[in-house]
Amino acid sequence: MMYTADMLKAFAPYRKDAIVVPGRGGRHWINQSQRQDLDAPVGDPAMGGHAGFGFGLALAQPDRQVVLFDSEGDLLMSLGILTTIAELAPANFYHFLLDNECYATTGGQPVPNAKNVAYETIARGCGYPRSFAFSELDGFAAALPDIMNNPGPVFVALKVFPEIENEPIGKRRRWNTRGRDQVVGDLRKTLDTIGRGEVMKTAATAGS
Repeated sequence: MMYTADMLKAFAPYRKDAIVVPGRGGRHWINQSQRQDLDAPVGDPAMGGHAGFGFGLALAQPDRQVVLFDSEGDLLMSLGILTTIAELAPANFYHFLLDNECYATTGGQPVPNAKNVAYETIARGCGYPRSFAFSELDGFAAALPDIMNNPGPVFVALKVFPEIENEPIGKRRRWNTRGRDQVVGDLRKTLDTIGRGEVMKTAATAGS
């Protein structure tokens, strides 16, 4: 297994200008990200909602990579989304799954059959053209250039150590200081600004 913070540190150099939905990795990603204006830490869209949210962003921004750090407990609530993602096949969608074999945010209850579920096989069976599984950081880091430099949709299952939380939700330290509305507003503003800049650049090139 690997630590989520170490996994995200390995990933960070490959992020470039992708939109990142950090999901369960958010409290670590906030210390790694160099482009928080392109991050979408939306908390829980609803249990099972992260994959659909990331997928929707990928469809809405087809010219920009979208990276989702999902979790197995979340994905198990909406496995059917894998078939939809595979059918529409957004080439800019990179779906990473953090598998800690438990429901860490609610006290560490075990995920059913946790040690025997091959999520990368499920994704491949649903139609993802590329899928990977890693339990050690070195292997994951070595594969990142191939993962990120080729088109998606791609599914990457990662075994990570559980970081179990037992504190009542209201007493937990908040790592995300932006509310959901602000996150969405900041992301929209950044994308609008980038879009206007690209239009102006194209117009200037055409006129030269």
